[in-house]
Amino acid sequence: MFKGHPKGLYALALANTGERFGYYTMLAVFALFLRANFGLDAGVAGAIYSTFLGLVYLMPLAGGMLADKFGFGKMVTIGITIMFAGYLLLSLPLGGDTFAMLAMLAALLFISLGTGLFKGNLQVMVGDLYNDPKYAAKRDSGFSLFYMAINIGALFAPTAAVKIKEWAESSLGFLGNDAYHFSFAVACASLILSIAIYYIFRPTFRHVEGGKTKKGEAATVATEELSPAETKQRVVALCLVFAVVIFFWMAFHQNGLTLTYFADEFTAKSSEGLQSMLFNVWNLVLVIIGVYAGFSVFQSESKSGKFTSLAILVAVVAVLVYKGLNVSGSVAISAPIFQQFNPFYVVALTPVSLAIFGGLAKRGKEPSAPRKIAYGMLVAAVGFAVMAFASVGLLTPDAQEVAGDAATFVNPNWLISTYLVLTFAELLLSPMGISFVSKVAPPKYKGLMMGGWFVATAIGNWLVSVGGFLWGGISLTVVWSVFIVLCLLSALFMFVMMKRLEAATK
Repeated sequence: MFKGHPKGLYALALANTGERFGYYTMLAVFALFLRANFGLDAGVAGAIYSTFLGLVYLMPLAGGMLADKFGFGKMVTIGITIMFAGYLLLSLPLGGDTFAMLAMLAALLFISLGTGLFKGNLQVMVGDLYNDPKYAAKRDSGFSLFYMAINIGALFAPTAAVKIKEWAESSLGFLGNDAYHFSFAVACASLILSIAIYYIFRPTFRHVEGGKTKKGEAATVATEELSPAETKQRVVALCLVFAVVIFFWMAFHQNGLTLTYFADEFTAKSSEGLQSMLFNVWNLVLVIIGVYAGFSVFQSESKSGKFTSLAILVAVVAVLVYKGLNVSGSVAISAPIFQQFNPFYVVALTPVSLAIFGGLAKRGKEPSAPRKIAYGMLVAAVGFAVMAFASVGLLTPDAQEVAGDAATFVNPNWLISTYLVLTFAELLLSPMGISFVSKVAPPKYKGLMMGGWFVATAIGNWLVSVGGFLWGGISLTVVWSVFIVLCLLSALFMFVMMKRLEAATK
């Protein structure tokens, strides 16, 4: 899995890991910061949060157009500089007045613009590394490694956000609102690390930084010719997928909004026994190492490799068993920490997913990309069904706020399980959607269609705010049922249109 890739992949992946670590550290506490610092209600905070997410995914359209003219590498550098300015402004404790609100909104604009210049163009550079014929067969696994790097950064982000805030409160004496800004400052430091990695290892990927074909260089890739009818068929199929993707991201990115509100307002604030081990990110890292070592035992081509992998697996199991037998007391749980479970599951389950679909492919039974997307929507509905079941008998958020001793809290396992189910949905839908776009898009409109994917993602993120506006006087079961219904209707729509969608891939 790690062999035979261009060296530039690892440099770009590490640079992206640093940037994503900063982004998700900020995002882990952002919704709570909006309510605590500015006194906003759930709906207004959700609107700001979702608008920011929407801009983050919309800006790559502009970033891509600028890169075509000025070069990918230049836009990546400018983007990370603009992002740094945004995070720096966000890290300043300016209070909660109108000026502070305007400064915060300006910071969000800088971050979204900088991300737009950085995010998509870095991915284009990764793809261009595989234009070399000797690496072409490794393209898919290369992007899998790149996607894992994103989630490794995201895995550590919630812990960093919580720990730095607690340190600012306990050691530096900052009040809760001001302490949030230390979490945002972590993003500044991570961007410095990213740009350092980028320039130190730049020679390994400098040949893919340009956005234009060199003068006198002839095109070497033949363009597939499609009839107008075939072109229309493919564009329509893609637009149908984009429509479904909107509702997936609307539901999935409740992780930073209503699911975080639920963690903050309705979930137990401490954990004991074996469950408490899940809230230590290093235990999760051990589990990931154990999973990969286990797969390596069977996949390694040499006896020494198999023996080394087995030794690592045994050592990981021994450490976890030892820690489990000696666990004592309880650990405090902060709401943002739950956001570590999605990236943990992504990194841990990616080899499982690849093995399952690889086995199905060998037997000729692997589902098509559209079917995987439809299954992903069904699985997402199950995830919110878990939340609906967990919320039976609970008060409304407004009633919980004033309930005092009558407030009811649920076991953290409900949220942990929900993130597991939603991660399965993500693995079915997100990479499959991108693969579907790259395969089906008419050659003349590849850039436009990939832009359509980002636009659909942006719209879905804007609609995340629906959850915030529902949060208040409405029963929680009704709130989660809204997302269940949307996911089920989207899946039904996909199955109804399946013949048309699968015909476009032939």
